[in-house]
Amino acid sequence: MKYSQKGEFYGETNKTICLEGLTLTDTVYTHPKVDWHFHENAYFTFILQGNVIEGNKKEIYNCSEGNLLFHNWQEAHYNIKPDGFTRGFHLEIEKNWLDELDLNTDTLEGSLKIANPTIKLLMYKIFRVSKIEENNCDLATQTLLLEILSKLKKDNLRSVDKKPKWVIQLDEILHDLYSENLSLDYLSKTIDIHPVHLSRDFSKYFDCNLSEYIRKLRVEKALSLIAKQNYSLTEIAYQCGFYDQSHFNRCFKEINNINATQHAQIFFEK
Repeated sequence: MKYSQKGEFYGETNKTICLEGLTLTDTVYTHPKVDWHFHENAYFTFILQGNVIEGNKKEIYNCSEGNLLFHNWQEAHYNIKPDGFTRGFHLEIEKNWLDELDLNTDTLEGSLKIANPTIKLLMYKIFRVSKIEENNCDLATQTLLLEILSKLKKDNLRSVDKKPKWVIQLDEILHDLYSENLSLDYLSKTIDIHPVHLSRDFSKYFDCNLSEYIRKLRVEKALSLIAKQNYSLTEIAYQCGFYDQSHFNRCFKEINNINATQHAQIFFEK
């Protein structure tokens, strides 16, 4: 079975940044298929543009723009790239880096497809840092990565403890209907939970209030639509459920610390 060393991915590498214990790689995938292989380090794959299919011993993931995967070290998998342009951003984590910080990924065994919008938004921040602060991104990358690992561990522990059924149902509804004008009354009736209970306990499982979570889902979707280059920012604003362009701009900057136009310039910069 093919063994991929640090920084080795299958395609044309746009950029590789080697930090202390971490490696960031921006790659355009060019291989229609990559047979079973594994990597030296634990790592994240963030699909920036296009589509890719990834299979491991347990699951098959159909990934498109904005999808995020985590792989523990030496986890075997294969990849299939459909026709078209596909680009991925990878963040590799060496075991020594984890050991020095007294961290481990034992609770993140195998491969994971990550749905948490907060984690995806943090990964977008790491990507932007790698583009605009290439020679001075160590501290920012490590800080953001530690936040991601902390949230992943918390999510994993919550799943082990078995989230209430209504939490899982609600998250599915919000991911499907994020662009709709959802009311607390509608959501509470749909999942058969008292609105006070829903509102009070939401932050316990999502680490933010309901309206903030919906804004994050909308902004995350907007980021994936920007990557497609098929829509204007005004069209994206309405597709994602924002009242108008001004509302979109305000929410986007609040979450990303830059506006959508600035993000697009950074994202597509060679």
